[in-house]
Amino acid sequence: MSDDLENLRQEIFAKVTEYYEKAHADQPFVPGETRVQYAGRVYDEREMVHMVDAVLEFWLTAGRHAEEFERRLGKFIGAREVIPVNSGSSANLVAMTTLCSPQLKQRLLPGDEVITPAVTFPTTLAPIVQNRLIPVLVDAEMGTYNIDLEQLEAAMSPRTRALFITHTLGNPIAMDRVVEFARARNLFIIEDTCDALGSKYNGQSVGTFGHVATLSFYPAHHITMGEGGAVYTHSRRLAKIARTVRDWGRDCFCGYDNPVNGKCGIRFEREIPGIEGYYDHRYYFTEIGYNLKLTDVQAAMGVAQMDKLPGFVAARKRNFARLYAGLKKFEEFLILPTWLPNADPSWFALPLTVRDTAPFDRTALTRYLENHKVETRMIFAGNILKQPGYKNIERRVVGSLPVADQVMRSSFFIGVYPGLTDAKIDYMLEMFAQFMAEHGGQ
Repeated sequence: MSDDLENLRQEIFAKVTEYYEKAHADQPFVPGETRVQYAGRVYDEREMVHMVDAVLEFWLTAGRHAEEFERRLGKFIGAREVIPVNSGSSANLVAMTTLCSPQLKQRLLPGDEVITPAVTFPTTLAPIVQNRLIPVLVDAEMGTYNIDLEQLEAAMSPRTRALFITHTLGNPIAMDRVVEFARARNLFIIEDTCDALGSKYNGQSVGTFGHVATLSFYPAHHITMGEGGAVYTHSRRLAKIARTVRDWGRDCFCGYDNPVNGKCGIRFEREIPGIEGYYDHRYYFTEIGYNLKLTDVQAAMGVAQMDKLPGFVAARKRNFARLYAGLKKFEEFLILPTWLPNADPSWFALPLTVRDTAPFDRTALTRYLENHKVETRMIFAGNILKQPGYKNIERRVVGSLPVADQVMRSSFFIGVYPGLTDAKIDYMLEMFAQFMAEHGGQ
């Protein structure tokens, strides 16, 4: 790049920084007027400068920023392979489809069963159904909202081949038990860690215990690219298949700025049975795939977010602790979250359940909080089988799912994200106290 172009580039970055300071600076918090979000983007001029840098380069599809993001995220998690995609939902689809690949000797086949939680986000369950597998729905554990491990044995059948589990709201499952159970029965483990970036169990990052795992970078999550997600794994073979599934089903693994003859060095020397002569490896398709790549502009934002990730995780833990301590006085009416002694959660949110014995219900409490500008959200879909889109899917169910029904009836969560200041947290606790005083809950 010439000196003139570099100088112009730096001038543009300076103007972007100036624009951020004038247009995106934090506004003062006004209790009762400013909405206290449950989640949101936390960024500064660095994300904007990184994104503009990618736009000026105009590579557009995944390029050097995506490669840097893969490397840095893998190092943070402790995963050998990271495959960025365009959303967490796509990550779940790619992960499940990867395990159905005909390139795997022990692949999942249509009709095979996958044990998964009944309290879940729809896009954890959807890839099981989309791949013509049979979900086996297991109830949740109240307090952790994770799959009830005591029911795993009852969920087994001769057709069971995999576990697709979620670390709900960042709260780690007892992965030592999960791994022991799966190994004894030769089951695949897929970990949905979309809410759990930075969470650890026994000092090890969740998502690194099983065969493959997933992340989401939607604005509500631990870091954001606007949209975006990732599949990650220790297995180079599974990573190769996942990239193929992500990239139209194309076998070629060439990425940004590769030599003409490809990374393999024999791009033009491949042979395909039934095709005379050689064939360009870039047009050799070994999977039924999709185009689920992210853009380099998104990846550039992700690189800037990675600089902030340790601080984000610390802030989530700190905000959770403050809110948990402040809500302890209301335990007679609210079930507070629980977590395992060996777990170190990087909390996505703080879940709460209104007790059946409380003098109010969830609707009264959440409506009050929302009317006073404190955002709340349901714990995903509650009992997923009560949702119209999933009522009639082919499945097996373990028991009657009473906890899932209770979650759907009485549970919700509030935010702990890094954008919550001390003043906002104080206000949130004040609104809880005010509601309790007005509704006989104190």
